[in-house]
Amino acid sequence: MCASRWRSGIAPATCWTSDRSMRIRILACGRIREPWQRGAVDEYVRRLSRFASVDMVEVDDEPDSMPEARALREEADRIRNRLRPGERFILLDVDGESFDSERFARRLDRWLVEGGAQVTFVIGSSRGVDAGLRREAAGRLSLSPMTLTHAMARILLLEQCYRAFRILGGERYHK
Repeated sequence: MCASRWRSGIAPATCWTSDRSMRIRILACGRIREPWQRGAVDEYVRRLSRFASVDMVEVDDEPDSMPEARALREEADRIRNRLRPGERFILLDVDGESFDSERFARRLDRWLVEGGAQVTFVIGSSRGVDAGLRREAAGRLSLSPMTLTHAMARILLLEQCYRAFRILGGERYHK
């Protein structure tokens, strides 16, 4: 059984393979514009490629001049249009559940099992997300009680996914 490969004491429900059969999708409102932030995203996508393929999907956010309710509805529609039929997603939400890194690793493992080797994370715009989209989420994740820029949330999410795979593999990265 593949669980014998894991030295962490956390028996993963899935067996991570080098063929990148696992997939992480991140759908986010807005674009990363700063080169250093793009570099950090690219670096963690590269690191994660040992464990999973990573799809980064950016959808346009609405201008601040648009009324908030309308902007949130339109952004939610763009996100829904990028979701595959029946695709479950985890919403990043300040009011979501928070985890330490080891608990996040176990939860990521469970989400991958439940999602057929794929997990999709959704990051709304700086205004948040439409209440309807929030209700449709299979789960909600809070990265921190502090306010983060959306670019930093992507970087932190990617880093924590990388850390989770390393934890599940019994590697020392998380210490």
